[in-house]
Amino acid sequence: MGYIEKNLIAGENILYKTRLHSVAVLFPMMSAAVIAVAGVFCFYQSIADRQTGGDESRIFAGAGLVLLVVAAMTVGIATIKRNATEMAVTNRRILVKSGIMSRRTIELLLSRVESIAITEPFFGRVFGYGTVIVRGTGGTPESFTQIAKPNEFRRYVQEQIEAGQPPRASASSTGNFS
Repeated sequence: MGYIEKNLIAGENILYKTRLHSVAVLFPMMSAAVIAVAGVFCFYQSIADRQTGGDESRIFAGAGLVLLVVAAMTVGIATIKRNATEMAVTNRRILVKSGIMSRRTIELLLSRVESIAITEPFFGRVFGYGTVIVRGTGGTPESFTQIAKPNEFRRYVQEQIEAGQPPRASASSTGNFS
């Protein structure tokens, strides 16, 4: 059970939940792959130096181990960051939580949402991620990058805002007494 499920109020239901897109882990994984290749090369060089009787085999082995540990930590941190970010739309509010050691939370009543903007770069449109900017009435905009399916998130917010508003009077029911 995540942060959002633990912090629901009575009568509140989660309608839509999302998190960071996989692309948030892609670039750290590519960096980790480069670092890991350098580590494997160092291990290879260590074995080659050991066979030729070189003195640097221990240095290369140590460097290879350090590089592989750094690569694993890079992937681990990126994965934890992705899994530590939650965004949800309920029938009453928008909830956003990010972070593990230090936590940042935003809870905005749907009745207080002034606008939701979405910015999608080219690859964001292709792969389904973007930046969601939520602006509450009288508040500063809150920006969340690399969110999976940002248009779907906005659609759920707009549907709930529309469902919570009183019906609009039509022209025929305004009491036109001529």
